[in-house]
Amino acid sequence: MDVSFLGGPQPQRGVGVVAPFDFALDRELWRWVPDEISLHLTRTPFVPVEVSLDLARLVSEHETLDEAVRALAAAEPEVVAYACTSGSFVGGIAGERAMCEAMHRAGELPSVTTSGALLEALAELGARRIALVTPYTASVTESLEAYLGEAGTTVTGRAYLGLTRHIWKVPYRDVAAMAREAVGPGADALFISCTNLPTYDVIPQLEAELRIPVISANQVTMWSALKRLGTRAVGPYQALLDPAARRQWPLPEQHRQLPEGQQEGGFA
Repeated sequence: MDVSFLGGPQPQRGVGVVAPFDFALDRELWRWVPDEISLHLTRTPFVPVEVSLDLARLVSEHETLDEAVRALAAAEPEVVAYACTSGSFVGGIAGERAMCEAMHRAGELPSVTTSGALLEALAELGARRIALVTPYTASVTESLEAYLGEAGTTVTGRAYLGLTRHIWKVPYRDVAAMAREAVGPGADALFISCTNLPTYDVIPQLEAELRIPVISANQVTMWSALKRLGTRAVGPYQALLDPAARRQWPLPEQHRQLPEGQQEGGFA
């Protein structure tokens, strides 16, 4: 069969993705990407350390980033994204900025990280008070809260699993249960952390139930990277991706008042 009349394939634009060695959700990242965009993924070298602050530091060393971005350069991406939440918040805001600068030097490309994209997404939504869901241990979760606090964001409630491995195996029902535990009155949005935690299908369901925007690590990473290409992430009725989906909820400053006696910033 002669298919020359098709004239394809169509030209692709690329997003380079640096992920931790244990990242298992490549397919989930692709679900946010429009057809004309390709993802080019590489992983950091294996280290025999469980999910922890030590691991976050090891997979975000500038030498590691430099090697990963240079490897991606062969595929000629137009933007580079570091897809790891803990690895990009463990050094605070200054550390996240330094990571972006290191990736930019290595590839001379616009560079984003998951934690930087998180702050960008919160600004897009006008959210300053958020509920937090993580699969992490208490210490890693507290480090994320410190990063958010440094950026002027209040955590109103949290729930975490305490896992140190196999995070990609957590089912949606556990993510939803944590969300219900974490979200209380006064939250502008819910953030589900960790790029290794599945979230794509649960986001619209949680938004419908909780009546606030729900954002996740993989979602904000792809949203931010694609913005730098002048295009949009795709997804079913997700508030971050579709401004029309936000109109069903009040703006943050119009949110319901906290119940009498509940303190600003108190955990649910």
